[in-house]
Formats: sequence, structure tokens, C-alpha cells
Amino acid sequence: MTSRLPRWKLSDLYKGMEDQSLEKEFEEAEASIHAFKTTYQGKIASLSPETFLKSIVLFENIQEKLGKIQAYAYLLFSTHNQDEAVIGFFQGIEERVTVLSTDLLFFTLEINRLEDKDLQNKFRNFETPYLPWIAALRLFKGHELSDDLEQVFHELSIPASQAWVRLFDETLGSLNIPFEGKDLNLSDALNLFSSPDRETRKDIATCLSRVLEENGSLLALVYNTLMKEKGIEDKWRHYPNPQMSRHLSNQIEEEVVEALSTAVTNAYPTLSHRYYTLKAQVLGLKELQYWDRNAPLFQGGTEITYTWEEAQSLVLEAYRDFSPEMADIGKTFFEEGWIDADLYPGKDSGAYSHPTVPSAHPYILMNFYGKGRDVMTLAHELGHGVHQVLASSQGYFLSDTPLTVAETASVFGEMLTFQKMLKGLKDPLQKKYLLSQKIEDMLNTVVRQIAFYTFEKQVHEKRKYKELSLSDFGEIWMKTQRDALGPIFNFDESYRIYWTYISHFIHSPFYVYAYAVGDCLVNSLYRVYEEAPIGFCEKYLDLLKAGGSKPYGDLLKPFNLNPKDPTFWTLGLSYIETLIDEFEVLVNGE
Repeated sequence: MTSRLPRWKLSDLYKGMEDQSLEKEFEEAEASIHAFKTTYQGKIASLSPETFLKSIVLFENIQEKLGKIQAYAYLLFSTHNQDEAVIGFFQGIEERVTVLSTDLLFFTLEINRLEDKDLQNKFRNFETPYLPWIAALRLFKGHELSDDLEQVFHELSIPASQAWVRLFDETLGSLNIPFEGKDLNLSDALNLFSSPDRETRKDIATCLSRVLEENGSLLALVYNTLMKEKGIEDKWRHYPNPQMSRHLSNQIEEEVVEALSTAVTNAYPTLSHRYYTLKAQVLGLKELQYWDRNAPLFQGGTEITYTWEEAQSLVLEAYRDFSPEMADIGKTFFEEGWIDADLYPGKDSGAYSHPTVPSAHPYILMNFYGKGRDVMTLAHELGHGVHQVLASSQGYFLSDTPLTVAETASVFGEMLTFQKMLKGLKDPLQKKYLLSQKIEDMLNTVVRQIAFYTFEKQVHEKRKYKELSLSDFGEIWMKTQRDALGPIFNFDESYRIYWTYISHFIHSPFYVYAYAVGDCLVNSLYRVYEEAPIGFCEKYLDLLKAGGSKPYGDLLKPFNLNPKDPTFWTLGLSYIETLIDEFEVLVNGE
């Protein structure tokens, strides 16, 4: 593996925490907000169509300016979450933005208080690109409160939910997992779960479990508090269940999500249970331990690894085979320093592509260890990044896509890379190992995420009536994991604490099902591509360029796909089953 992994250059946003332009933009935003509030508060209903449109444009410009500042602070914190100066800077930015944005709350509240006919009259003289943004706002119409209450919830987010999220991040970021004479961070420890040596996997599992247990009470308190706070807010906003606010922000119907969840749950036996039984067979084991789940299957005990340059070349070539335009955009991320893949203390253990704002560009964070899964992570995040670049022309409001659609581009990027790697292999053993990696990635994306979604629903429901103990969390965690992964696994008691490091539970409640949506959408899309490749690329790029300007159903119409059809999810899951079929033939053909 190359010794020189890239770190991103945030100077395209600001030169540093002391950059005078940052303070200048803060002051400009403050002046703009004061003028905006003075001009428009209490007057939205009486604005002419032309003035109403002007107010939206001004509101968007202010939000983008604040968004740029917040993005910079977050990106800096993501790579320096143990640096006291950076922590203080990040917290200060969050507090200042919260104070400033409080004065803007009235705008969307007043829009949603308009009757439908009055809102339609605002656009009677012309067409506007902001109709999808307004339609998304209107989804929350029945769940908004008075101006005063909205302001209270908004201002309390800093000393309440955001403070608890920060405590969670700093706690995980400061974990030291003692292993073979070294103190590992969480990312390094999790990486060892895919070690070819079974004793190494077992030992790191034991060490990580012990450290998570030591912090378990604190992490349980964080989660309990956030769930209670969400429950209080959901009650005030009259949400029928804890996940409904996520569905609305994703612009997806609850029945569609539940249809997906049911389809995946029903497919557990034919997908994850079946695959992991085959994996145990290949490994020569009668049963699997939880620390065997990511065990690699490769020849001679030597895993295929990749340098950063090899990973870059592989992903870009896969993108270029499909679309030169996508490859050219992707290449820019490498050339311009928009990726941080290096391994160092104080850095987040996960991976993401942050869109920042349309006037700038996205940034990708990941941790590259040179494994096949890291190549797929790069392909995944680059898919997000390309999507964010292509959608940026829609502007700050409409470039932002619901999570369900956003995951489509990333998973499609993975699929392109996987198919290129697979076609290049002639050795059945190597093909088997690559297939196993892809199947496991898909099971992690679909089965594991729906199991997470089920876990969240159950703990949030139980939190309505009591504070959950570590034992309560552990029981629900073990049940949902056993159901998802199957009887071939033996989950010992040390696994009960592993829910504590799943950051999505803390950062974005009920986010996880979006991954399963994206995977199944891509599986269906890729079938369409295989059957009718001519003209597909152009339609796909149009989907990406649309950003959030169209509902997900409209985006998929050109491909004759309808996620509201109950059989749609079964079609997507059948692709995973096809890969398992292929894997089984290779396993039994040895």
C-alpha cells in the first residue's frame, strides 16, 4: 500500500480558523438576516408574486452563506476531533449559526401557513424552479408549531441534542483499544475484523468489547437522552411514530419504506442466512462467531491489496467505461485535493461525501487500508461526489437530494467498479473471493441496515415508557442481529454492546434504511442497463443532474421503474440472490 495517502485541502473554503474572510462573511450574513427579517417578517401572505420569488432567492443566498461556514467547521472537526482548538471553533460556529438562523425561522413557517389557493396565486404569473422546494416544505405543514415554540426548539438544539451528539463523537474519537502492545483507535480496530487470522479477529473483538463496555453507561445515557428529546419533540409535532419525520425529509411514503423492510426481512433466509452458511462451509467451520462475519475468503492466506493509485485507477476506469463525463468529474477529486483518505488519530472512523455548497465543491472522507472493501468505499463516496457536482447547478435548495435518491448514485458507482473487477478475473478462486466481498457488501447495505432500522424502531418504542438499560439495548440488539444473520452464527455475550458504535443511531435517526433503498434501486437500475444499454447513460446522468428538483418516482419513470409497486423491492433483492447462486456454484464446484 502506498505510504502517501491524500489529505484534503480545505483552503478552497477558508484558509484556516483565523481566516478574516470567514468573519467577514459572518458579518455579511448577520446584516443580510437583519434586513431580511425587517423586510419580510409577518408580510409573506401579502407579498406580490414577484416579491415573493425575490424573497425566496434572498433566503436561499443567506442559507448558502451560512451553510458554507458550517461545512468548513464540520469538515475540520471530522479530521481533528481531539484538537481542543478545533473543537472550540466547531462549537462556536454551531452556536453562532444557530443564533443567526433563529431570526429566519419565520419565513418557512409563514409560507406553510398560507392556504393552498393563496400559495398557488403567488406563482400565477410565471413558472418558478422553487416549486419542488416548496412542495417539500409543505410536507411538514401539519407538524409545525408557533413561532415562539419553533424558536425554543431551535435554540435548545445546541445545549441539548447537538451537545449530546458531540459528546458521543468525542467519546468514540478518544477510544484507545489496547491490542498487541498498541493503542488502536476505533477505525483501526474495526479494520482488524477482516484480518485473515482468526485469532486476531477474536482477540480484537474481545478488546473492543471490553472498551465499549467501559464506556457503555455513558453511550447508553447519550442515546436515551436523544431518544427522549426526540420523543418530546415528536409529541409536540404530532408525528404518529418516531420514524415519520425521517420519511418526510426523505420525501418517501411510510408504506413504501415498510414494504421494503418487510421484503428484506422475509428474504433473510434466502439471502444472509444462506450466504453465511456457504461462508462457513468455505472456511471449514461448523458455526460462525460474530467476529467471523467480515473474515476474508482468499487464496493461500494472502489477501489481495491495492495501492491508493491502483484504487484510483480502477474506480476511474470503471466510471469512464460507463460515462466519460462521470470519470472526468471524479478525476477532479483526486487532482484538486478533495479527498482525505489518510490514517491518523482524531479522524472520524467512517466515510462520507459532504456536498458543502453549490458555489464550492464536495469533499470525501474515508480511511484507506488498501483492501477490496476500501476500493468499493472509494467508488461509493465518489458516486456521491459526482452526483453532488452534477446537481449543484440546481442551486442550494434543489441540489440537495433526499437520502433515498442520494444513495442511488453511490451504490451505482460501486456496481460499476465491481462489474469491471469481476469481468477482469479469469481464475475461479479469485472470482469467488470477489463475489464474496460484493455479496457481503450488499448484505451489509441491505440486510444489516434493515436490521438496524428494526433495532431503532424497537428501542424508540420502548423509550416511550422507560429509560433503557444496557441490558435492554443488548437484548434488542442480539435479537435483531440473530434474525438478520441466521442460525449459523453464535453470538456470545460480548457482542451485546456493539450497538454503541453505530453513529447513525445518534447522528441521523432512521437514516439507515436509505442504504437499502439505494441498493435495491440500483439493482433494478442495473438490470435495466444490462437489458437496454443504449441511451441508458444519458437518462442516468439526467437523474443525477436533477438533484432534488423532482420526486423519486418521477426520476425513475424514464426507466419504467415504480418503487410503489410491492414487487419492486423483490426484484432488487433477486439480484443479490443471483450473485449468491453464482457464488454457490463456485463453492461447490471446487
